[in-house]
Amino acid sequence: MGPFKSSVFILILHLLEGALSNSLIQLNNNGYEGIVIAIDPNVPEDETLIQHIKDMVTQASPYLFEATGKRFYFKNVVILIPETWKTKPDYVRPKLETYKNADVLVAEPTPPQSDKPYTEQMGKCGEKGERIHLTPNFVSGKKLREHGPQGRAFVHEWAHLRWGVFDEYNNDEKFYLSNGKIQAVRCSAGIAGTNVVNKCQGGSCYTKKCTFNKVTGLYEKGCEFIPQTHQTEKASIMFAQYIESIVEFCTEQNHNKEAPNMQNQKCNLRSTWEVIRDSEDFKKTTPMTTQPPKPTFSLLQIGQRIVCLVLDKSGSMVTGDRLNRLNQAGQLFLLQTVELGSWVGMVTFDSAAYVQSELVQINSGSDRDTLTKRLPTAAAGGTSICTGLRSAFTVIRKKYPTDGSEIVLLTDGEDNTIGSCFNEVQQSGAIIHTVALGPSAAQELEQLSKMTGGFQTYASDQAQNNGLIDAFGALSSGNGAVSQRSIQLESKGLTLQNSQWMNGTVIMDSTVGKETLFLITWTTQPPQILLWDPSGKKQDGFVVDKNTKMAYIQIPGVAKVGTWKYSLQASSQTLTLTVTSRASSATLPPITVTSKMNKDTGKFPSPMIVYAKIRQGASPILRARVTALIESVNGKTITLELLDNGAGADATKDDGVYSRYFTTYDTNGRYSVKVWALGGVNAARQRTVPQQNGAMFIPGWIENDEIKWNPSRPEINKDDLQDKQVCFSRTSLGGSFVASDVPKAPIPDLFPPCQITDLKAEIHEGRLINLTWTAPGDDYDQGTAYKYIIRISTSILDLRDKFNESLQVNTTALIPKEANSEEVFFFKPENITFENGTDLFIAIQAVDKVDLKSEISNIARVSLFIPPQTPPETPSPDEMSPPCPDIHINSTIPGIHILKIMWKWLGELQLTIA
Repeated sequence: MGPFKSSVFILILHLLEGALSNSLIQLNNNGYEGIVIAIDPNVPEDETLIQHIKDMVTQASPYLFEATGKRFYFKNVVILIPETWKTKPDYVRPKLETYKNADVLVAEPTPPQSDKPYTEQMGKCGEKGERIHLTPNFVSGKKLREHGPQGRAFVHEWAHLRWGVFDEYNNDEKFYLSNGKIQAVRCSAGIAGTNVVNKCQGGSCYTKKCTFNKVTGLYEKGCEFIPQTHQTEKASIMFAQYIESIVEFCTEQNHNKEAPNMQNQKCNLRSTWEVIRDSEDFKKTTPMTTQPPKPTFSLLQIGQRIVCLVLDKSGSMVTGDRLNRLNQAGQLFLLQTVELGSWVGMVTFDSAAYVQSELVQINSGSDRDTLTKRLPTAAAGGTSICTGLRSAFTVIRKKYPTDGSEIVLLTDGEDNTIGSCFNEVQQSGAIIHTVALGPSAAQELEQLSKMTGGFQTYASDQAQNNGLIDAFGALSSGNGAVSQRSIQLESKGLTLQNSQWMNGTVIMDSTVGKETLFLITWTTQPPQILLWDPSGKKQDGFVVDKNTKMAYIQIPGVAKVGTWKYSLQASSQTLTLTVTSRASSATLPPITVTSKMNKDTGKFPSPMIVYAKIRQGASPILRARVTALIESVNGKTITLELLDNGAGADATKDDGVYSRYFTTYDTNGRYSVKVWALGGVNAARQRTVPQQNGAMFIPGWIENDEIKWNPSRPEINKDDLQDKQVCFSRTSLGGSFVASDVPKAPIPDLFPPCQITDLKAEIHEGRLINLTWTAPGDDYDQGTAYKYIIRISTSILDLRDKFNESLQVNTTALIPKEANSEEVFFFKPENITFENGTDLFIAIQAVDKVDLKSEISNIARVSLFIPPQTPPETPSPDEMSPPCPDIHINSTIPGIHILKIMWKWLGELQLTIA
């Protein structure tokens, strides 16, 4: 490899930081650059929102700088403005910035009034999040009482997004027992506050002290921990950044390791600062000795979509009917995928490049038809990818700058000169989507999509897998409203013999149906095609193209809701069926499925994770049947059922994100990923957005020595479903990844069981402990583990750090179940002191048949509370008296003296003091 090519690859490695989420963020001399904050197209035009975003980030930067020991600050931020807003001279066209790769989205709340800032986190502790979600009300400062200052909350979310830490509060479990005493879930434990409940009867409310349950020893439902106005504690931002004294993250010294919160569960009891300290960002920086500059902002406005197809027509394209399959896929893209109003050009290449069409704006069906006639029909010559790209740049520049334009590059050939145009590609500002066709496509091809934030796909020569059509069907716009995007409902293929039938159904749900297209392809002779709508009416009018070996029909208007049936008959050939549609209405969000792998490269024996996110607007779709098909370059297809059970690869249960580990490597090279999602009688849409990792909702505060309350948030009930049944079908392409270091068959078993992450423990009468968890597998979350090792300790740190030395529980009768089954195990602690007030900590390790061990599970705890044997009590004044006025707290009187001035009839107020 020559010096030029070496320098190019060094550049690429630098550019690939954050490539998983296609984020453009870079850390440069302690400053974060390239942060993209996008305003959703459905947000009404409000120019003041732009200034509010600037103010938020400007306030956040010095707070972040001090909180991280003078290491990080916000240097440059891009604000992405919708195309529908008025244009202004200071708004410029984006380059690589799109809604799909935005780091922060400012959008109207779904459901209304749910303005909590939160961050999507699919991965494990220390892994970057997906995106921060903010609402216009939050950004403009209308939710200060509920979530505190915007800048501080933004830093809380940034820690989720950039460093993969989690919240240190717990809305489901606000208190816990420690050595027999009730403690509020908080970090650090030194934060002082008051435990009170807001009681409402009729139209009046009053504040009273919390009473505790004499069976569990914990406080009654509704009890809240209200921090004191004046604090001395400085940590932690991931607990309650809104408290004025809070200016740091928890460290090893002040982290509350016992608190039952997500940070402890997900991060093995490590403090947020320990996780941040282990990040790549931290390792690349040293503290600054001067104050950082204020952030700068760039205002970019989305424009019309500009796309140029760059299509290989070299001699190798005659192999495996590739050129004809390219025509079929290209027609789908031009007839359906690309949106009205887009500008589309076309270039073909072999050893030279040929302009098939200058940029044409798609305003009608005739424009689409004109472009389809320009698709290549003959193949010959060599392969010069850079020649094709340079020609595309010329086509685009005749009408527009290349900034923000898109190039769809398809090739099946090798090209050892591809690196010669990497610098030109980078400087062009164009986004390049790559389609690698067949086993010999240039190995450097993916670098083009990675360096420009494009979509990388791979299609094999197995026509029945429909990979090439899927690749082009997935290339809808990364900008604009979701209602305009093409949505793939179905993608199926089958090789038929002896006049066999390919029968099936496609579900048309109420959220789609506009511009619905049924596309059938074949390999030799036109098949018999039968299609019926939900009423049983046969659909005629297929357009048949015998040269390209395809037929299609576009359903006029909005397709009928219900089950569409098809029957295709053929002999000794391969058929495929593709169904695409658009949203039925601009006001009704369509159900969407987005899928991806956790990494672009897989190195054996490190597992990959496949994700599928199913949403209608912001509402998750639960209990769908989701299947991933992963095809290797050998043509072998692995089928995985994806799960939303909060175990194994799945980070959170019932959040509409379905996940699974992939370990079934069979060769080195490219793998493609496709997901089928089906909603039926069990699938449902959750009315409310599930609990997300985000800034705490402030239940109340102390003002003028008086407790003030925010209106209660609506409770999230997982059974509270807007629809009892959501029937739909979707297909989503998850792109491709490249595997390396895969040994030759037989491939050795180097995959241990996955970590158990949902271990729970309850104590019953007779000191019997009930454990529940989701079974791991023999290889991560597949198969069946061989045995479990359960250990207990009265020290949480001893159990974590000295697991093998901790007391082992007898598990002779515990036979592991198949992966993803529910495990239940009862035991009574022996050979350990377990008396009233004892905290007992429990963890599990799974072992497979070749003695590979999982990571230690999350640590569960039980606290033994024996109710006191006391005679019946006289009813308290709370039970006898009418509602009393608010509790007043004189926060200027130090320490325990507060208690002495409380009303005597109210009794001792629970006060937690460091």
